[in-house]
Amino acid sequence: MVQHRPHHRSRVRPRHRLCRRRPAQPPTRCPDPPGGTPPALQRPAANGELLPVYVYFHGGGWTSGDKAAVTKYCASQVLGGMVVVNVNYRQAPRFHMGHVLEDANAALAWVAAHIRDYGGDPERLILGGDSAGGHISALLTAVSLRPELAAHYALEPAFSGTQLKGLVQHCSAVDFSVFFERSFVLSLNFVRMLLPAAGPPAGRSRRFPGSRRAIEHLQDAAAVVSPIEWLGPGHPPVFVTTSERDFFYRANLNFIERLQHHAVPVETLIYAWSSANTEHTWQQDYRYPESQEVYRRLHAFVRRVAWSPQPGTDQAEQPGLSWEHGGSGQGTGRG
Repeated sequence: MVQHRPHHRSRVRPRHRLCRRRPAQPPTRCPDPPGGTPPALQRPAANGELLPVYVYFHGGGWTSGDKAAVTKYCASQVLGGMVVVNVNYRQAPRFHMGHVLEDANAALAWVAAHIRDYGGDPERLILGGDSAGGHISALLTAVSLRPELAAHYALEPAFSGTQLKGLVQHCSAVDFSVFFERSFVLSLNFVRMLLPAAGPPAGRSRRFPGSRRAIEHLQDAAAVVSPIEWLGPGHPPVFVTTSERDFFYRANLNFIERLQHHAVPVETLIYAWSSANTEHTWQQDYRYPESQEVYRRLHAFVRRVAWSPQPGTDQAEQPGLSWEHGGSGQGTGRG
């Protein structure tokens, strides 16, 4: 496992942890990263085969959390035959979404430059995350596919859309429209803190943030950071896991429906309320059988989307998970 901090203009630097399966020879020390953090040991594969790369962003409501909390989750995915990059990023309210995406894109730039040294294939990249981290991975995917969104955040995407093979979403904040529902558990301040600080538009005062005009303005601004608003043809396949106990359950259902509308391949695993182990971000607790099922399905998903077919074979023949394309409306599996 390798820990790394890529170069960043801010004193607060994102950190990455990589996991690689099966040591095959005496470990070698990788070069010091730009951030100066001494790396741990890494162990290359025996046969030199490059593996898919899974870049993961932890959750925490954009304000808290750390990659250390998902170390076991990431190690569980390594067993599925992939290199895993576990990423930290700057957090709200001190920093807004532009800073977060800058950190996330910097992590991908580091992957592009160095991941072959760890046995990873930069041409087969899967992004993923839980809760706020799922939101970051989904919005970063949109940045890589939509030039106008990249320009909005003044980012040059580190990866092209063709290199992004899949997106994994665990109880993710992918539809910000749910924040504006009266019964939603999180306040609109979670939306406000992700937006750049700026003076109020003409005719609106900061003194009335709950006024109808202020809410309408916030809804317009929230659309920019809402991944569901940036979906379209050419989006990579998606694996979504959620449950009726997840407070982002409705957001995930909306996301799935929009994916299907755009004919984006989507695989889902949705648990009913009766599954008591499936509270928000339950996927991180490997002890639950429901989590083990998530891992099994995730491994199959990665094999599916990152599999390189041999000449003369059909990708549809690759064993693994059932594949439901957008429009079929049959992608949901309940535990």
